Amino acid sequence: MEHITTPKVENVKLLDRYTNRKAANGTLYLTATHLIYVDASTDVRKETWILHHHIVTVEKLPLTTAGYPLLIHCKNFHVAHFVIGQERDCHEVYTSLLKLSQPAKPEELYAFSYNPKVSKESREIGWKLIDLKVDYQRMGIPNNYWELTDVNKDYEVCNTYPPEIVVPRAASKAVVIGSSRFRSRGRIPVLSYLYKENNAAICRCSQPLSGFSARCLEDEQMLQAIKEANPGSPFMYVVDTRPKLNAMANRAAGKGYENEDNYDNIRFKFIGIENIHVMRSSLQKLLEVCEMKSPSMSDFLTGLENSGWLRHIKAVMDAGVFLAKAVKDEKASVLVHCSDGWDRTAQVCSLASLLLDPFYRTFKGFMVLIEKEWIAMGHKFSHRCGHLDGDPKEVSPVFTQFIECVWQLMQQFPCSFEFSERFLLEIHDHVYSCQFGNFLGNCHKEREDLKIFEKTHSLWPFLLQKKQELRNPLYKGFTAYKELQPNTLPFSFQFWCGMYNRFDKGMHPKQCVLDYLLNCLSQKMKLEDSASELENVAPG
Repeated sequence: MEHITTPKVENVKLLDRYTNRKAANGTLYLTATHLIYVDASTDVRKETWILHHHIVTVEKLPLTTAGYPLLIHCKNFHVAHFVIGQERDCHEVYTSLLKLSQPAKPEELYAFSYNPKVSKESREIGWKLIDLKVDYQRMGIPNNYWELTDVNKDYEVCNTYPPEIVVPRAASKAVVIGSSRFRSRGRIPVLSYLYKENNAAICRCSQPLSGFSARCLEDEQMLQAIKEANPGSPFMYVVDTRPKLNAMANRAAGKGYENEDNYDNIRFKFIGIENIHVMRSSLQKLLEVCEMKSPSMSDFLTGLENSGWLRHIKAVMDAGVFLAKAVKDEKASVLVHCSDGWDRTAQVCSLASLLLDPFYRTFKGFMVLIEKEWIAMGHKFSHRCGHLDGDPKEVSPVFTQFIECVWQLMQQFPCSFEFSERFLLEIHDHVYSCQFGNFLGNCHKEREDLKIFEKTHSLWPFLLQKKQELRNPLYKGFTAYKELQPNTLPFSFQFWCGMYNRFDKGMHPKQCVLDYLLNCLSQKMKLEDSASELENVAPG
């Protein structure tokens, strides 16, 4: 609270960027966690809440006849344009928001003060709701070829992997340790998903420290063990998700990619997904298009194309489809990496798993998938989402792209997901909100050091309580669709208005068919309950 010098400002206008109607007039409040705007110009009390952690930029614009404008951009793509009467008030709100939206220490994050008034036992049960061991058991692990090992229990092998990892049974501890020394940041090949139908596996790692000619016997043995864990296939794929040029540049720095001559029976393939800096720039261009005042159709479509955003979404989707087809149709195991194996690798492995396995298209399964491929395996949420005041070059919409890929799949397969678009948006909001502990830190070890599991709450029980309003009324059940085979031709990809223009109320109202259907089903249930109550009280 020491950052708040002016907790309340009256006669603040809130502009609507899509219409010329009269601006709202009301009171702006600053609390320890939120900016709250209460509109006094309507009969019904209308509040706008903006979480400090959601704010990405605060700008003071040049003075207008109406007053001093303050423009706020949020990480969930909310844009709020306030006009404050007094320069001093505007400046104090501006400086307060700069400090409140960029905490310097993890302890200042919302999750450490958020108190939903549940017991200690409930909180502990909440953290145990997702158990990755159960998911590996569902895949049939441990078995003759794979084992869950605690070789990393003291983070000796890799400090950004979880304590327990799944590796080939044939790989000895010496092979695991040796391979870790030859992989960037010690991120050795580990199992991501096992396709039980044919024993083909999706594995993930980081780039090898191969330079132009270096090799490592243990790393070669590790890949051999992965290939032999799938006796039905004479080869395995090694997929580098980077553009070839980028991977070759890494070779000059002593890193790079696998030499097919040194590894038995591998087929090497590049799938060009651009790096975090290109993606950050692409999103910025997309948001500039979304914020154009009154663009012509030509301006909008040209801007969308020039941003490259949907082209990048297609590249991620194509990579996921390649993995799924290799596993299902070619019965081949696949090892995936990018540079460090925590950005593009997470996108591609989780997407392929989603295409292959209907469990991951359920509420519980999707939570397991995010825990397994993103949280446990060390996607750097803290850096990529800019949770703390840090290097802006580390921020990138990697997880946003994954969430959008899932939404694009939902457009092609509207009956195969248990959850709706709202569920995706809730998760996306909370990745940035820092209200729950799941996405804090950059890896499991950091979360342990921060005592996340003792001091914060898990998001998943909170979302399951809202399951009724987040479900997809068109869902046909677990067995209706097994594998998904999406079309990835350019015309299959849509602009996601529900994500990037979600808060723009001034646009013409969009009636979501699924929301309407959910309301109808809810109304039907209420009427059925009323009817059964009346039957019970009716005289016999």
